Amino acid sequence: MPDSAPDAEPPAAGIVVIPDIMGLRPLMDGHVQRLSEATGWPVCAFEPWPGREELPVAQRLEQVGSLDDAAVLADAAAAADATGADQVAVLGFCMGGMYALKAAASGRFSRAVSFYGMIRVPDAWASDTQAQPLDLLTGPHCPVLAIIGGADTWTPPDDVNELRSIGAEVVVYPDAEHGFVHDPDRPAHRADDAADAWRRALEFLRR
Repeated sequence: MPDSAPDAEPPAAGIVVIPDIMGLRPLMDGHVQRLSEATGWPVCAFEPWPGREELPVAQRLEQVGSLDDAAVLADAAAAADATGADQVAVLGFCMGGMYALKAAASGRFSRAVSFYGMIRVPDAWASDTQAQPLDLLTGPHCPVLAIIGGADTWTPPDDVNELRSIGAEVVVYPDAEHGFVHDPDRPAHRADDAADAWRRALEFLRR
């Protein structure tokens, strides 16, 4: 569970980062550091696949349904506690963005930023341990910012409209595909859109 905690005590706020389907790796360490430097807050990330870190991506895509919301959200809450802050935001990418939407309804987080998180659990991931983000968000939840690619098949327009209808702040980048912000090595990366999305996310977190 890597973290980056500035020296200031006590922290004014904190951030939990939920990685994409590939879990913790140097890319996520960099985002933890980036967010800590930008905000001055402690930031903590956790591994969504504990004990299964060696799974190849094809098997991960097949086995998301084996993840348990209760366990993932408990780890998110533990990461929030590790920041030492009472007011903690949660931010996630892709699959982690889906969990950020779920965490928004958990009562532990003050704000949630979802970078192209699945608004409905894909059929291939459906299981008894996977609740629908939209169902959870119909109840009490913290403010939500969703960063969406207009050409992202993981977040269909009808789902995006439903997310907006429950009060989420939604920003759509019309020509962007899935994963266009957080990994510069992806073919889908769009540098200008990514810079704007990061700016919006940081502004949202600081409100």
